[in-house]
Amino acid sequence: MMTTSSPARPSSRMRAARVVLVVVGALGLALGGYLMVDTVALRRLPGVALWIGAAIVLHDAVISPLVFGLGVLTRRAGHRLAGAIIVTVQAAIVLGSLMTLLVLPAIAAQGLGPKNPTILPLDYARNLGLFWLTLAVASVLISVWLYLRTRRANQRPSRIQS
Repeated sequence: MMTTSSPARPSSRMRAARVVLVVVGALGLALGGYLMVDTVALRRLPGVALWIGAAIVLHDAVISPLVFGLGVLTRRAGHRLAGAIIVTVQAAIVLGSLMTLLVLPAIAAQGLGPKNPTILPLDYARNLGLFWLTLAVASVLISVWLYLRTRRANQRPSRIQS
C-alpha cells in the first residue's frame, strides 16, 4: 500500500531565515547603489553600468553554460567519475573566469597607455595566462589523485559479505 504525502512545507524557522536573507540582500543592493551614485562621478556611471552589464552577460552567456557543459561531459565520460572530480573541474573554471573578469579592466587600461606608468606596472595578460595554466595543472593533478583514490577504493573487497 502506497501513501501519498503532500509536499513538505517549510518550517516557520526556514521562512524566517529566508525573509531575513532577502531583506539583508535587498539592503545590501540598496547600500551598494547608494554608494555607487554617491562616490562615482556622474560621467563615469555609464562605464560602471557597462562593466556590470558585461559581467552579467559574461556570467550568464559564457561561464554558466561552460560549467554546465563540462559537468555534463565529465558525467558522460566512458566510466563513472567521482562527483569530487566534477566539482574540482567546475571550481577551476569558476575561479579562472572570476579572475579573468577582475583582471580584464587592468589589461584594457594598459592597452590605453596610462598617464602614470607606475599605476599598472605588471604584465597582467601574461600573469592571467600563468594563473589559468596553474589552475589547469592543479585541477588535473587533483582530479587524477581523486580518480586513483576512488578506483583503489572500488577495487578493495567489501568487508560485508552478503
